[in-house]
Amino acid sequence: MMLTSSVSNQVGAALGAQAFPIIGPVGVVAIRQFVTAIVLAPIAHPTLRGLRKDQWRPIIGLVVVYSVMNLSLYTAVSRIGLAMAVTLEFLGPLTVSIASSRRITDVACAILAAVGVIVLTDPGPTTDVIGIACALLAATAWGVYILLNRSLGQRLPGLQGTATASLLTAMVWIPIAIAWFAVHTPTVMSIILAVACGLMASAIPYAADMLALRRVPAQMFGTFTSLNPVWAALAGWLLLHQALRPNEWAGITLIILSNVLVSAREFRAAKKSIAK
Repeated sequence: MMLTSSVSNQVGAALGAQAFPIIGPVGVVAIRQFVTAIVLAPIAHPTLRGLRKDQWRPIIGLVVVYSVMNLSLYTAVSRIGLAMAVTLEFLGPLTVSIASSRRITDVACAILAAVGVIVLTDPGPTTDVIGIACALLAATAWGVYILLNRSLGQRLPGLQGTATASLLTAMVWIPIAIAWFAVHTPTVMSIILAVACGLMASAIPYAADMLALRRVPAQMFGTFTSLNPVWAALAGWLLLHQALRPNEWAGITLIILSNVLVSAREFRAAKKSIAK
């Protein structure tokens, strides 16, 4: 299930990227938001009635984060390629894991990840600064997403919070989609690719992650998600013909290694806590 989730996510992103020449990242993100809401709404039956003020705040925050995270990531994919964009975005959850710790090993992991970023992006006159900035913005949004989800999970049961935020996000994107598609006329194939992206990068991973997390510790799950940049590199190579240079593979490896080390530390800490 974890393998299904990670592979599906990156293949879905690669399929969505194939629609960029016709409808652009904005069009793909809009359709993805609609697909996510259509899938989650029948499952969770979200309602806007009776929500308290302390519930509305993280929901509105997620609406903003969903839009920023997906749009900035797909803009980065269109400029710097799938593998680099996904790897840089991965710094978001890694930062959340490290930020609450003052252990020397975690500080070393943060330095290792920073070195990985430098090796991966290989700063120079030809560096796509905008693309890298978009990927780092997506990373920031992903980190905020984790924190907001934790907060919302304490206020609403089950999938209510996520489904409600997804529904509101889709509603916000309706006028954006109308204006965008009035100028960027979609083709049947571009719509199919964007819908496939929504299903494979949102619906399938979400269901698979839910099932997997019932069977494995969160720390092990976090370690396994470290493979996402590898799947992104393979999907980019096979579906988008985006080959990586040696320095890019080296940078991806360093960032993955950093996350594995942090997740392993959290896993050991969890086992000790259970033993006590």
